[in-house]
Amino acid sequence: MSELVDQILGEHFLIIMVRVLIALLLSGLIGFERELKNHSAGFRTHILVGVGACLMMLLSLYGFEAFIDKYDHVRFDPARIPSYVISGIGFLGAGTIIVNGMTIRGLTTAASIWTVAGLGLVVGAGMYAPAVFTTFIILLSLVFLNNFEKIFTKGRSSHLIEIIALPGLQVNKIVSVFEMFDLNIKQVEIEKEEDNLRNIFIKIDHDPSLDRIRLFEELSNINQIKNVIEKK
Repeated sequence: MSELVDQILGEHFLIIMVRVLIALLLSGLIGFERELKNHSAGFRTHILVGVGACLMMLLSLYGFEAFIDKYDHVRFDPARIPSYVISGIGFLGAGTIIVNGMTIRGLTTAASIWTVAGLGLVVGAGMYAPAVFTTFIILLSLVFLNNFEKIFTKGRSSHLIEIIALPGLQVNKIVSVFEMFDLNIKQVEIEKEEDNLRNIFIKIDHDPSLDRIRLFEELSNINQIKNVIEKK
């Protein structure tokens, strides 16, 4: 009976189980941080990526031992499967990146998914200490450096204003309104939408003294402007 169990589970089952559980814990910690901030890829996604990558690494290490032992001419590179995991995880990360005009969101989440895949591979290889240390560094970067970046860039941030306009609008009319408020325009982007509408994205420097209500009123006085939205 014990031989049957060993044959079903395999001699490395305990090691595999421990490593999968560690991958689940470490990737879950990073995913939980993303979940708290309501990102598209959260707790479950990070766990699946981390555990899946760990499983692929374990397959690479232990899945072909029988063939290698049975045939002397068989040679196997244990790094081949992990290399495909690292390159293939990009499609999932790309799915979390959202581009809306000049606003790009999801880059950090995409990077965290790619890193969690690396964590799974490292744990699968049995490198527990580097995995735990890297998890600590990742969480430190996601939680604390984000707040530090806000403090460091305070006063130098930008505002993005989206203007939905009807055909025939001259952009210089919009620019003249911003110049009236002594605002520095950093970037202008125009997109053509359905029904001949145009989305105009204007990025301006942060100005604490700016009266947004007056600015929006002046913009709305232009006949061809249908809507004005301040993007976060």
